[in-house]
Amino acid sequence: METRKLRVSSPGRICLFGEHQDYLDLDVMAAAISLRFQVEGKPRPDRKFRLNLPDTGEQEEFIPEGELPYLKPRHYLRSAVNLILRLGGRFPHGWEVDMHGEIPINAGTSSSSAMVVAWMGFLLEVSGQQKLAADPEKVAELAHRAEVLEFREPGGKMDHYTSALGGTLWIQFSGGLKITRLSSPPGTFVLGDSLEKKDTTGTLGSVRERVTAGIRILREENPEVDLKTITEAEFLQLSRKLPPEIRNPLHGAILNRDLTKEGLRIFQAETFDQEEFGRLLNEHQKVLRELVGISTPKIDRMLRAALEQGALGGKINGSGGGGCMFVYAPVNPEKVARAIEECGGRPYLVRIDSGLRMEQFS
Repeated sequence: METRKLRVSSPGRICLFGEHQDYLDLDVMAAAISLRFQVEGKPRPDRKFRLNLPDTGEQEEFIPEGELPYLKPRHYLRSAVNLILRLGGRFPHGWEVDMHGEIPINAGTSSSSAMVVAWMGFLLEVSGQQKLAADPEKVAELAHRAEVLEFREPGGKMDHYTSALGGTLWIQFSGGLKITRLSSPPGTFVLGDSLEKKDTTGTLGSVRERVTAGIRILREENPEVDLKTITEAEFLQLSRKLPPEIRNPLHGAILNRDLTKEGLRIFQAETFDQEEFGRLLNEHQKVLRELVGISTPKIDRMLRAALEQGALGGKINGSGGGGCMFVYAPVNPEKVARAIEECGGRPYLVRIDSGLRMEQFS
């Protein structure tokens, strides 16, 4: 039996542009951050896997000789094992596994997806699927399948691919997945956890249903309507009869689509324009607050305080209704962090980070 230990980690993420866009097959720009989730295991002499999760006070035990039953909703740790078994992976012995994260939990920074990506990488490596484990895009695909498709949830793929690949990514979903690496913004971001808990799947499902309902209604009289190409002027002309609860998030999706295109031009320019990047983040936040309706008064206060102390721009992060915000603060980030803390938030100074990492050690 092997005796070397295995450590696998993956980062959380922030969505720079395209919040609530990936499940609509619209482009997003996202970046991995220097808060990570780590899976560390040592071999056991028996067949048992014992998982210790001190962050949530949980412990899990199983022997992966056949498909594992799901004992709770969204039982991701078991669904990942089941996918490995379906791929033909086998576990010659058990593992004692410690799982720990630095990423705020249920706060919009992809803590669950980072956990599933790291766990999937670990399982592939120890089940004889090392070729797949070495391919971050494949790890991301399997992690998305384990977390979203297996439980028929409304989430998209942005979290898993950003966590697995790392850096700053432009992700296109229309016409087949295409990922382009971008140069990362220089300097520091400040992430702020509002400490307001949120309902990720409920919020995602609600926004997605209202946007898709709006498109469906518009197509009844205008079959050529396409969310990827409709202009704001065309939308305003066609949507006057839509109720506000449907019209507003659909309008927001169109504006965020266009802001993402503007953001891409900044990243593709010869010189990165920090001020314009900050301005576009603020514009994105305005749309998310006023049209999509996912910000909160506390997060708005945290953002205002950060901007007053020198941050160039920022927005809520993730599905919304609570959780985290972030600002771009290449100058005096500590001062910005204090302002967020004074508003009752928990600040983290973060930089753009690499993706999935694996290390064997004695």
